[in-house]
Amino acid sequence: MGESDMNAVEMLQTAEFVVDAHGNKKAVLLDYQVWERLLALLEDWEDAEEIRRLREAGEESVPWEQAKAELRAEGVNV
Repeated sequence: MGESDMNAVEMLQTAEFVVDAHGNKKAVLLDYQVWERLLALLEDWEDAEEIRRLREAGEESVPWEQAKAELRAEGVNV
């Protein structure tokens, strides 16, 4: 199973720990690719939560391509 096939729990289980002389955990080491994948998952979860919150609040949403076109028409470089 590659890192891209792992879920968040499986990715966290690959963590290695740095301990002090007394065996107390002081830091966590993750493979950089696992770290990047975890960050992407967190961003996806945050986006999904924001969409859910906006829907519950009755906010109107538009597709990203439409929003980009509108922003560009206003002179915003996206």
